[in-house]
Amino acid sequence: MTKTTTPQRTERIHHPAVESLELATIMRTLGDPLRLEIVRLLGAEGELLCGDIYERLGLPASTGSYHAKLLRQAGITRSRAAGTQRLVSLRRDDLESRFPGLVELITRP
Repeated sequence: MTKTTTPQRTERIHHPAVESLELATIMRTLGDPLRLEIVRLLGAEGELLCGDIYERLGLPASTGSYHAKLLRQAGITRSRAAGTQRLVSLRRDDLESRFPGLVELITRP
């Protein structure tokens, strides 16, 4: 009898390089109140599971996933695999080095 195994997810998640981050893109992305709320939650709590973010904000997974993708593509957040789930965190150091003072402004309640 052969044993069946489930293949592990090995996809790489693209994160823009620090030097390619653009303030206009970041501000446009944060122009959506829901995305700004996600950033403020991450600023206060640190790294969180995607599902926890969606649950806290009362979002369907599809909506939360869409907004999380836009935040990552803009260079605001970093995602990493944690087993079958994803952890998301604010790219605090990267944002601070590129745009000093921005993190404090966008995470303020």
